[in-house]
Amino acid sequence: MALLSLVLSLLIERFRPLGPGGLPFDAFLRYSDAVARNFNGGRRRHGLLAWLVAVGPWILLAEIGFYVCSGLGFVFGLAWSVGVLYLTMGTHRFSDGFARIHDALRERRLDDARQRVALWSEGPADDYTESEVAKVAIEQGILRAHQHVFGVVAWYVFVPAVLGTLLPGGLGLLLSGPGGAVLYRLSTLLDERWGRTDDDAFRAFGEFARNTARWLEWVPTRLTALSFAIVGDFEDAVYCWRSQAAAWTDRNIGILLASGAGALGVRLGEAIHGAGRVILRPEIGLGDEADAEHLDSAVGLIWRALVLWILVIALMTLASEVSSLITLASRA
Repeated sequence: MALLSLVLSLLIERFRPLGPGGLPFDAFLRYSDAVARNFNGGRRRHGLLAWLVAVGPWILLAEIGFYVCSGLGFVFGLAWSVGVLYLTMGTHRFSDGFARIHDALRERRLDDARQRVALWSEGPADDYTESEVAKVAIEQGILRAHQHVFGVVAWYVFVPAVLGTLLPGGLGLLLSGPGGAVLYRLSTLLDERWGRTDDDAFRAFGEFARNTARWLEWVPTRLTALSFAIVGDFEDAVYCWRSQAAAWTDRNIGILLASGAGALGVRLGEAIHGAGRVILRPEIGLGDEADAEHLDSAVGLIWRALVLWILVIALMTLASEVSSLITLASRA
């Protein structure tokens, strides 16, 4: 079911993409703001309780809905899983941005490209050079592809499978695919809303959201980085991952950017011009300076990595079916 749910949700999302600011994300953010207003007392324990109130009901809904629909029949369970994936992930959130920035750069519309990068990165880009526009676009594209696609798929398929083998009894099944996808996606949203804000009122309150998002990212980040290495320049990707990722403030982000840059053979990070000053950043990657052509290469890298994930899930599904057939044959 996992493979079919993923393929169907990708096809539906490709032709009927959700808007970035529409339902369900805007509704959840309004809900999380209401939770914060009622629970934020400036303490860490308040942040823990608020996180449970904000995320817990939707995980339970995803889990209960899946089991109820699966009990009604395979088609109903499949429809529920497809719906959850459709709401939690989206390839257009990076592919459309890449395409618009790439077209603007190729047509020498630098101001237009700067505006689009500013919207994507949520920061000033008026002083960016052409190379800096391409560089930041690649960085944001890699991060968005991970957050909106690979991270969700990892918690939908791979992490529940690992937990199912490691935890005793039925504990590993507490998070099925839909529940894992919802957990990851909502946790990243709360991390952005509560954990990464500059508001001092959220410093202690948002700590649990920050830490939870960081731990939930541990496995997906490394799976994404490994897939970039496999479908790109493996040697350079691994070298940059091992030698450069730790220099980035956020280790998970550093791993993604370093492996992606190494796989592409492009330099990311480094100094950029923003808000009338030079912003110093660690050097990430090897090879050429970023340009419009590297945007095409980045899109290709991401799509090849996604195809790799689908193939791996297909092999896992096949292995599971073969194992079931062998078990049935042994009992006959």
